[in-house]
Amino acid sequence: MARNKTAPPEYWQLKQRYPGFFDAVEALGAAARQAGPLDAKTTQLVQLGAAAAIRSEGAVHSHVRRALAAGATAEEIRHAVISITSTIGFPNARAALSWADDVLAKKRASKKSAGRAAIGPG
Repeated sequence: MARNKTAPPEYWQLKQRYPGFFDAVEALGAAARQAGPLDAKTTQLVQLGAAAAIRSEGAVHSHVRRALAAGATAEEIRHAVISITSTIGFPNARAALSWADDVLAKKRASKKSAGRAAIGPG
């Protein structure tokens, strides 16, 4: 994972402490993503579903960001989560939706901020 401003500081602290381990984990992830016919967006949506299933708030945040970067829309992200409700249960799906909305709300806020900056002062 290239250094970016969306990864939490704890990630970078652990990566610095255990660089060989993190290199191996990242290589495994890259190999898995490249092992078949799924495109990047679909792969991130699948991983989002897995993150929701294990109730990992951080992983849900991460895969929502990655799905958006791969071209997924907010509706596709929400659909990926609600489509697994019968498998993971409503409380888990609802929690994952709220975590996804954390990221989606930040994206909306940054777009609004960028739009105001492009327009200039009123």
